[in-house]
Amino acid sequence: MFSVNFAIIFPFIIAALVPFLYRRIKFVHIGWFVMLVPITLFILLARLIPSVASGKTFFHTYNWIPSLDINFTTYLDGLSMIFGLLITGVGSLVILYSIFYLSTKESLQHFYSYLLLFMGAMLGVVFSDNLMVLYVFWELTSVSSFLLIAFWNHRKASRQGAQKAMLITVSGGVAMLVGFIMLHTMTGTFSVREIVLSIRDFTDHTLFLPTMILVLLGAFTKSAQFPFHIWLPDAMEAPTPVSAYLHSATMVKAGIYLVARFTPVFGGDQVWFWSVSVIGMMTMFWGSFNAVRQPDLKALLAYSTISQLGLIMSLLGLGSIALNIGYSADSIIYTQATFAALFHLINHSTFKGALFMVVGIVDHELGTRDIRRLGGLFTLMPFTFTIAVIGGLSMAGLPPFNGFLSKEMFFAATVQISNADVFSLQTFGVIFPIVAWIASIFTFVYCLIFIIKTFLGPAQPEKLDKPIHEAPVGMLISPLILCAFVVGIFFFPDLLGKYILQPSMASVYPTFGDPKELTPSIYAWHGFNAELMMTIGVIVIGALLYNQLKKWKPVYGLFSQKYTFNMLYNSMLSSTEKGSTIVTKGYMTGFLRDYLVYIFVFFIVTVGGFLFYSGAFSIDISTDASIRVYEAILVGVMAVAAVAMLFAKSRITATLLNGVLGYSIAIFFVIFRAPDLALTQLVVESVTTALFLLCFYFLPEWKRETSSSKTKLTNAIVSIGVGVVVMLVAFSVLNYEKFETISRYFENAYELAGGANIVNAILGDFRGFDTMLEVVVLFIAGLGIFTMIKLRAKKEDADIEN
Repeated sequence: MFSVNFAIIFPFIIAALVPFLYRRIKFVHIGWFVMLVPITLFILLARLIPSVASGKTFFHTYNWIPSLDINFTTYLDGLSMIFGLLITGVGSLVILYSIFYLSTKESLQHFYSYLLLFMGAMLGVVFSDNLMVLYVFWELTSVSSFLLIAFWNHRKASRQGAQKAMLITVSGGVAMLVGFIMLHTMTGTFSVREIVLSIRDFTDHTLFLPTMILVLLGAFTKSAQFPFHIWLPDAMEAPTPVSAYLHSATMVKAGIYLVARFTPVFGGDQVWFWSVSVIGMMTMFWGSFNAVRQPDLKALLAYSTISQLGLIMSLLGLGSIALNIGYSADSIIYTQATFAALFHLINHSTFKGALFMVVGIVDHELGTRDIRRLGGLFTLMPFTFTIAVIGGLSMAGLPPFNGFLSKEMFFAATVQISNADVFSLQTFGVIFPIVAWIASIFTFVYCLIFIIKTFLGPAQPEKLDKPIHEAPVGMLISPLILCAFVVGIFFFPDLLGKYILQPSMASVYPTFGDPKELTPSIYAWHGFNAELMMTIGVIVIGALLYNQLKKWKPVYGLFSQKYTFNMLYNSMLSSTEKGSTIVTKGYMTGFLRDYLVYIFVFFIVTVGGFLFYSGAFSIDISTDASIRVYEAILVGVMAVAAVAMLFAKSRITATLLNGVLGYSIAIFFVIFRAPDLALTQLVVESVTTALFLLCFYFLPEWKRETSSSKTKLTNAIVSIGVGVVVMLVAFSVLNYEKFETISRYFENAYELAGGANIVNAILGDFRGFDTMLEVVVLFIAGLGIFTMIKLRAKKEDADIEN
């Protein structure tokens, strides 16, 4: 039986092998080999579609850190199946497209390793049932997308785009992590399935609302929701295959997945409803409004992606109202918003992936994406033009394409929700159909700009870097396959509804009984209803606005560039850099003495402060053994040697006095019946003293530094402070009985580890990993020293030969 764990791990394994295979596979493009990974996983997942459609789920778990309730647990249901198919299916087409798009001079081994790394991370996100494991994969998508966006790292824009994407998405991910920990604190489990079953007992918990907000921050930042959308346009500096994969079908859909997965957890709450639906509507409008003004085709698609993500997010918010009402005939009507969200999720991946590939073809073949330099391409690039028309009209919501079906359902959901009798929707609900209609008009306008200004009108070959010609067949296969889905879903939508969408609705509404009741039949024609009138209005008003584009487009000039979210981000980043520079220069003085003062003062304040604050300081010498005369004399010798060291006028004198301290400690070990420690101390002290003397032989003459009185006073205060704190800690430890002494555990060293010597047992068994790592560190240091010596020897030999 196919294991979902294998689907996650398989891409990581191949990603690690790609660099080695790249050097050995010369007879065929490495992309053909890499493409087998998503194709294999897609086929394996597709074979499970009938089982999942019948209501079966697949659960696998492997113990990882059971003591912390963190296990590698995977869960395949209807919702994760949708995303798994998109990740692997679109991934296969993107890799096929990249084989013909990327030059063989590129660092292909790195590109495909990063792509597989991202694929595995996305599969980990959608299949993980454990919140901590989900978070690990969540942040891994940010790391791998950073590598993909910055693939052309010689471009400054690519580096900055990758940095912005990572900073924003990782910040949201950290907030989400805190939310996950709070969720565990409430429910006592990291399992998403168990949380869904038990969350109704914790809706009044004080952490419920903060947890919800933190989880939404993670989702909004990853899915480029307003005002976190600013990273997506800059991320378009990535190669087009990356944009087609990350920003239409996978990474930006991770936040959508998170909201859908946690709808059963938070969906009945009013804050969740308004946050998700309103932010989604704002994102949809702002993305479509800004897409119209973009002169770059890829930037236009970036803002269109933001808008479409807002559409899907708002639908998930609107559909969550059903969980507040509860299962009834009335609530089933509102679940259609969620159905439309999942339907449009699939449709968007098909037409947007095809459109990104069209932009890649235009840029690859003509050397530009600037709309102002394009036009008249349809006669010389007929296949590319056909793909653009199918994808563009589907995004605009016109028949006979799949985007029309889900856009009609979107309009229907906004109209239905405006009449709901909860959350004050009878008063404020009208904003949803109005904003949806206005945003759709701008969507229609930018779709016309994409098609008409690029492919129709007069050609401008004098403005192009290359002659106009059609793309090679290999680059056309992937977008044509996606276009086939765009058209095919329109004519056979119920196949998708029955086998894909129906089980996913059961995942979002697990307590609503038969999922068949939540899955409506999808029709292209529903008569003359409100949503059809809204669509006709979009077409008429959108066409008029496009026709008069030059007259009203100057309105964008009213928006000052000084007050944008990008400027806010840049200001925050600049302020952070300046502030960190000031702070760093303040303490990074370049003097070792200053760094030691920082460390010791921190030690005095934290350790000494906690000692007195916790009341742990106590001295009781009544039960201590008496101090013998020779012990007092030995301590006096050590004190004299330590003080005399401060006034030594030569390095040799200071070294010998330091040796007096070391050998005196060895004598104490002998007195206290620890001969093994005494022997170790003697060996170490002898070796270090000899090394000191050897090093000093090669150093220049020692000149004592003259320090100011202030420096001397500071040194004295810090030194005395450290000595006093250490002494107080030592006295307090002797009389601290709050916890059982740890030494009692090691008294059974022979039974526990088979060692007769407690010290050896601690070093070799109880602290075995510590000892091993210490040895590894020494081994690495030895290798470094050996390498430096060998390199120096080779250089000297070369100099002699020359």
